[in-house]
Amino acid sequence: MVKSRVAAVDVGNDALKGNFGKLENELYIPNVIAPDLEDRPVIGIEELDQKDVLDNIHIRVHSPALDENGIIYRVGNLATKTTNSQELDPGSSKSEEDQTLIMLFAALALDAVSTEDFKEKNQVIDALYTLGTGLPLREVKEGKDVGYRSELLGSVHQVEFLITPRYQGKKVNIKFEEVKVYPEGFAAYVNLIMDNELKVINKELIDKQILIQDIGGLSTDIAVIRNRNVDDDKAQGFNLGVSESLEDIREEIRSKHGVELDSRRDVVDIITRKNDRHHIMVKGSRTNVHDITDHILLELAKKEYRFLRNVWAKNSQSEICYFVGGGSAVLKDYIKALNNKLDGFNIEFFEDENESIWMMANAYYKLISDFIRKAEPVKDTKEEKATSKAK
Repeated sequence: MVKSRVAAVDVGNDALKGNFGKLENELYIPNVIAPDLEDRPVIGIEELDQKDVLDNIHIRVHSPALDENGIIYRVGNLATKTTNSQELDPGSSKSEEDQTLIMLFAALALDAVSTEDFKEKNQVIDALYTLGTGLPLREVKEGKDVGYRSELLGSVHQVEFLITPRYQGKKVNIKFEEVKVYPEGFAAYVNLIMDNELKVINKELIDKQILIQDIGGLSTDIAVIRNRNVDDDKAQGFNLGVSESLEDIREEIRSKHGVELDSRRDVVDIITRKNDRHHIMVKGSRTNVHDITDHILLELAKKEYRFLRNVWAKNSQSEICYFVGGGSAVLKDYIKALNNKLDGFNIEFFEDENESIWMMANAYYKLISDFIRKAEPVKDTKEEKATSKAK
């Protein structure tokens, strides 16, 4: 019998971040797909095998959970090089988009073909996972997590690798032993208070009332944590993230400088990188685009700050607000400046951008590991009872 492998996956608007088997076993794939409208040019196997797998993810996906089944996709970096690449649209629901599932299945398949946990027979791998993942608070409050979970649990999902280095011709059949879908705000709280061994590290936070503002690509969640739980009545989800602003920056750079950036990830890199921040190359010359990024991001930061102000007004006994998510890394300087000028709330950002970006995936890993740990004694008890009855 195939043993279940743990997977913790955050399908973020900017990129998928996943931990498989162990917390250190990470996978990062830009959240971009492109349906293959025509056959990808076939190149020699020898040449293909020298290429990087993550730069050449080319798959066909079969799943009853998909609206469009059996389609061939380029995924991640490979998709950014096409003219028909797709990123999640502002206003869309993560739980209802084929793209979310395609990214999830692609990541699981890449893990399955690279681990020794699953056996391969005639180039087919049967993979079984216990998955921890999450959805924006707004979608969980609307009950969309229930349908999303049942779609994953109830079927076999197949990923077939086409022109992909090392894995060409392999098929992975993905099944789930268990799926846990967590609200993103609560996941961030878990990551704040627990270390990788699931031990409480920030005891001073446990009994405090705190806010966590998670700024994503498509949405913003503000979780209100009191008595160690998310207060569902007070927590709020907003249908606004950084995606639209990143698209605006991309479009303005294109129209003003004639430079076509491949994806929103490129815009994020221009805004957040340590060297040459807010600069691009135009016809070989280093060019400052701070005027473009500045006015667009400031407008978004004002809206995000208004969300914080409104939620804090309704939860006046809150002691601190932590900003998390990829969007917080992009808007950090602007929100800090607004706060210094205006209300002076007690707010905190994670100086390590990497920590903020990986926070959700790491939290899902801790939560699903905790679930597995707690489930094991129950399983053993059932087995003991069955053994004693047999005797």
